[in-house]
Amino acid sequence: MERNDKLIENARNLRKAMTKEEAHLWYQCLCRAKYRFRRQYVIGNYIVDFYCHQAKLVVELDGSQHCTPEQLEYDKKRTEYLEAQGLRVIRFSNLDVLRRYRDVRETIYQIMEARTAQKP
Repeated sequence: MERNDKLIENARNLRKAMTKEEAHLWYQCLCRAKYRFRRQYVIGNYIVDFYCHQAKLVVELDGSQHCTPEQLEYDKKRTEYLEAQGLRVIRFSNLDVLRRYRDVRETIYQIMEARTAQKP
């Protein structure tokens, strides 16, 4: 998969400045997952919130800024690009993580297990 190396420094800065919802999901779930996840990972010209290479899975957390028409269109194009690379993209709102954490965790784990069980 291609990646824009110019974004690597920006990704490092984003890892240092995670939102509270990102930190919660990372420290309570993804850093302990069966398969390794990476935070703020560069794929093509995008930085994804969380990425699991083994499951080809991208997990995105969306704040309120993702509700504008412009951002929704950008997210749509971004998701189309990532899916064209063979990745599965799942999105949760920050409120989902805060209010329905167990459901979010279970959904991620179920999709991760299903995708790693598939034979190439």
